[in-house]
Amino acid sequence: MIFSSVFFIFVFLPITLLIYFVIPKWGKNAVLLICSMIFYAWGEPVYIVLMVVSIVYNYISGIEIDYYRGRKNTRRMRFVFWMAVGVNLAILLFFKYYGFLMQNINYILPVDIPYKELALPVGISFYTFQTLSYIIDVYKGNVTVQKNLINFGTYITMFPQLIAGPIVRYADIESQLDERRITLSGFGNGIAWFLRGLAKKVLIANNIGMAYDAIAALPQGEMSVLSAWIGCIAYTFQIYFDFSGYSDMAIGLGKMFGFEFMKNFDYPYISKSITEFWRRWHISLGTWFREYVYIPLGGNRVGTAKAIRNIFVVWFLTGFWHGAAWNFIFWGVYYGILLLLEKYVLKKVLEKVPAFIKHIYTMFFVLIGWVLFFSPGLGEAVSYIGTMFGIGANGLADAAGIYYLYNYALLIILSCICSVPLTYKIFTKIIFGGSKGRTVLAAGVYLAVFVLSIAYLVNATYNPFLYFRF
Repeated sequence: MIFSSVFFIFVFLPITLLIYFVIPKWGKNAVLLICSMIFYAWGEPVYIVLMVVSIVYNYISGIEIDYYRGRKNTRRMRFVFWMAVGVNLAILLFFKYYGFLMQNINYILPVDIPYKELALPVGISFYTFQTLSYIIDVYKGNVTVQKNLINFGTYITMFPQLIAGPIVRYADIESQLDERRITLSGFGNGIAWFLRGLAKKVLIANNIGMAYDAIAALPQGEMSVLSAWIGCIAYTFQIYFDFSGYSDMAIGLGKMFGFEFMKNFDYPYISKSITEFWRRWHISLGTWFREYVYIPLGGNRVGTAKAIRNIFVVWFLTGFWHGAAWNFIFWGVYYGILLLLEKYVLKKVLEKVPAFIKHIYTMFFVLIGWVLFFSPGLGEAVSYIGTMFGIGANGLADAAGIYYLYNYALLIILSCICSVPLTYKIFTKIIFGGSKGRTVLAAGVYLAVFVLSIAYLVNATYNPFLYFRF
């Protein structure tokens, strides 16, 4: 079940909200827990058992860590902590990386070990990081141990952010699990967030994604330079509006239930450096790695050699987190190298060049990075990048490239316009503008967005979500 589906919007969500608001305060978390389990089991009935086991195990581990801390048994506390970290990572590694590991063992060694590709539990990367944040923060004493199993289960399974984030750290919503205030204005704000995200996902990402899919299906020997660049640009906008749209819907749903989640995207395509880009893209993931990997390793408070090591470790893990394939690992290392170059080589140069040059420089390397990301493998990525620069391309432009440029030029321009904060500022000023009468206008605009999105969903057969596979 995905947010951008007719069933979710008209059946699951209204029923959940109705039960949630009718039930007394003491039962709201239980309602969220049960409905979230149903939401997850809708597409993953087998793996609901895995999630329940994870919830119970981490709940008990947190209580044990707190118990041994109270008795000053540091040795036992550390054992329980490292055991919990190991179990959580082992589950993630087994389900997500088992096939990748066996494939590489068979390739490197003179063996042919038979293995079966496992179906990836949806959202396992996201909820594993949430359980780890809880265990680590309890161990460090940064949060109070959660002794209410329903509250803890609600934190792990909460359907607005369960399968694709944003990654919500326990410390950020610890108090909200016990006490949260639901207001009419907050609920309305949540609806606005949800509708903006729905429009991003359905009206922009889905449509421009069809251009990328059509171009990616072309044999690379038959792809022109123009087609390759249009395909890359189309994917660049698709993944942004797809993922940021889904994150906006998650934030909006959270507000409807009284929760405040962190913003996950902050107009990353206006960035003037790779460093800035990663402060604006998938903010919750960057925050998680900074808090639980980079800073514990010493961050930048150590010598240059160790600081470089820390950055490489973080970006190797960032790439590996995204997928069990070498192209994801190289994608992570690619950004690690760029960030190191900006930090130690290009910093003074970038400070002197005009802003538009810095923006072009940033977007050029972001586009190349997305090729590493969307390609099926490293070899295909290298071949696609070569095509973008004329190596093995079917000429500079061909009929297919001109066709896609003609048909998607307006959508690409619209995507550019919607990728900058000025557009949203103008939008809010027009429909609100401080006038009471404009509240009706705002409601009308959002209603129109809703109707257009639903009209598209009713007739569309193309409604993927890119981050489900992570």
